[in-house]
Amino acid sequence: MAVRFFAILLAVFTVCSQFACNSANTPAQQLLSLQLVESPAAAGSGEPNLFASKDGRALLSWMEDLDNGKVALKFSEWQDSSWSVPQLVTSGDHWFVNWADFPSMAMLNDGTLVAHWLAKSAKSTYAYNVNIAFSKDDGGSWSTPIIPHRDGTQTEHGFVSLLPWQNDQLFTVWLDGRNFADSGGHSESSEEMTLRSALLRPDGKIAHEVELDDRTCECCQTSAALLPDGAIVAYRNRSDDEIRDIYVVRLEKGIWSEPQCVFADNWRISGCPVNGPALATLEQSVVVAWFTAAGQKPEVKMAFSADGGKRFGAPILINDGEPMGRVDVVLLNQNTALVSWMEYQGDDGVIKMRRVSNNGSLENSQTIALTGGSRASGFPRMVQSGQSIFFSWTKTGEKPQVMTALAKY
Repeated sequence: MAVRFFAILLAVFTVCSQFACNSANTPAQQLLSLQLVESPAAAGSGEPNLFASKDGRALLSWMEDLDNGKVALKFSEWQDSSWSVPQLVTSGDHWFVNWADFPSMAMLNDGTLVAHWLAKSAKSTYAYNVNIAFSKDDGGSWSTPIIPHRDGTQTEHGFVSLLPWQNDQLFTVWLDGRNFADSGGHSESSEEMTLRSALLRPDGKIAHEVELDDRTCECCQTSAALLPDGAIVAYRNRSDDEIRDIYVVRLEKGIWSEPQCVFADNWRISGCPVNGPALATLEQSVVVAWFTAAGQKPEVKMAFSADGGKRFGAPILINDGEPMGRVDVVLLNQNTALVSWMEYQGDDGVIKMRRVSNNGSLENSQTIALTGGSRASGFPRMVQSGQSIFFSWTKTGEKPQVMTALAKY
């Protein structure tokens, strides 16, 4: 994880210059009003994530290097016009710290805060467990961590998605490598990564742990969202002949559907591209965004569904230039989505966004920020809270830093 940062003043000048340049080249009526917001993250931070509760609270979480050699998980809440003073969730010196598999936070319906991080279970590179803790006093104290998977294997468990559930439970979904227990890690193609879910309670009880798909891509992010009568999960599947396209599974009235392909890109790739999908819901409207390089042609696509993800329309091509993916998406209303992604700009990367209608029409793209083109730039995150869209990303360079911005629509 990066440990040095650009000065905030320089970052403000750089990003604001990008906004001004973009405004000059794009019709003003199509632009969201972007404002850089001072980040609460200190030197040594990275892997940001965002969460918005149903009552309008927005949370930013990130990882931060400490002077004692440990890594900390911290968070801040948006309050009026700025981020609050950072609070510590926990810290450790045996964590799994990774640019693509990073911690997150959520909030239950009763206001209980939830945080997840990844802790090593053995010396093997991919031996780590999901740890989940709860706070009933707005982050002042945290419960003893719960491990949602109970297989006990020293294998990979990560790429977590969290959702508040009824009866103050937590819906949890993750990629589970228990079938690699006897294969020595990712080297044996005969062993499969699986997709699993469970319900957790703050008192530590775990219920309804179930396997959702018995063969998935090994290290692409999952994404989950609520539906009026359940939930939907998006992920990258892995077929027997190494087709790794985007699938969804739906929980409807307590019953899980069979895995369903969103669109058959037929991307055959022998290894994981580390590039998961993003989805968002509003009532029965669903939108999924994803990256594919089928036919050696990198593309960012998205597709809409009006029936809770049972059927998706034709995919819409999103990117302008050469995309690297790393997508996120929100639904502004039942007909319009805002999607973000990264593209190469020479050796660097640019974070872009654009509004897209379910009839296929695209507004001009906007630049959110410039960053590095390497893994160190991580995965930009985006979340909607009321009439505000929050953005977070990692500014790379001599002194990388978690940055944040705000847009009104």
